Amino acid sequence: MSETIFTLSPDFFSEKEKPLVTAGPLSASAFRFSTGVCGLRLKNEVGQLVLLPWQGQQIWSAEFGGRTLTMKSMFSEPRPGRSYLETYGGFLLHCGFTAMGVPGKGDTHPLHGELPNVAYDSAHIVVGQDERGAYIGLGGRYQHSMAFNYNYLAQPLVKLYAGSSLFDVSMTIDNLRPKEMEYMYLAHINWRPVDYGRLVYSAPCMPEYVRVRKDIPTHMKFPDGYREFVAEMAVHPEKHNVLKPELPFNPELVFTITYKADESGWAHSMQVHPDGGADYVAHRPDQLDKTVRWIARPGDQDACGFAMPATAEPEGYTAEKAKGNIRILPAGGQFKADFRIGTLDAAQAKEMEGKIGAILKS
Repeated sequence: MSETIFTLSPDFFSEKEKPLVTAGPLSASAFRFSTGVCGLRLKNEVGQLVLLPWQGQQIWSAEFGGRTLTMKSMFSEPRPGRSYLETYGGFLLHCGFTAMGVPGKGDTHPLHGELPNVAYDSAHIVVGQDERGAYIGLGGRYQHSMAFNYNYLAQPLVKLYAGSSLFDVSMTIDNLRPKEMEYMYLAHINWRPVDYGRLVYSAPCMPEYVRVRKDIPTHMKFPDGYREFVAEMAVHPEKHNVLKPELPFNPELVFTITYKADESGWAHSMQVHPDGGADYVAHRPDQLDKTVRWIARPGDQDACGFAMPATAEPEGYTAEKAKGNIRILPAGGQFKADFRIGTLDAAQAKEMEGKIGAILKS
């Protein structure tokens, strides 16, 4: 395994996109959105990712096989220095780390914590080779420090591989204090739903494994019949597994799911399209033992976060503390989460569906 690192500077980014690194079929180019936010485009032979090196190291958009994977949102471009809902619509946002979820009574943390739009201290391109082949990627460092409270270092990494529509994402966080710290984390992965897409995943679709959120956040308005829809999903969660356009995912439907893993420790989720291809997420339940599912189809937004691995349910610090869902990172300890994300062709999706079926039978 070998890797070369290219340190980035905001000075490299201008309105006119320009190439920074080319390594065979892999490339990275830099530009600025009209809003001034820096964008880094990673490309291979089959697709591309646009990332925000200094704004949360978000994956703002993803495209493979000529298809946009990212949710439909109100925002065509990211906005600088805004709160979560004022610049929302990226493909992947890291959430947490001192808190996560919707702030409830008694909470003081922002929606989904400090990480989603935080300004990173440094960013770099990586080019290398590992067991999956040649890759190009983006990494960075953000140190979150508050005297007498927190001091941690976040280091995300995205790797795009030559010839592959599956890319790897990781987040590593080190507690730099000589005292333990509480933490929460969620990977908010926002896909564009496909009408009549099927949700296939390695969790038994029963109410004890696929649990609907019954409490509706106070910042949301909902139409008549919505409470009844949520109540039905609590008893029959399998009824949401086909994304029929008439289902009232308005403003949203949220589940917390307990997954089963394969013999290598990976859990698997797909949105299988009517043409047989699929969107795909793999995660490790030994790292993140809860998975949030978020579907929102109110018209001006269209999103299916069919697998958002997490440490807790998304009800905010106080509620999750009462449930015993706040984790402790020891003094000098490290948190690590790994994901594989992307698309599968029809043959690959069929093979994966068979694998998921075998996991569920085991």
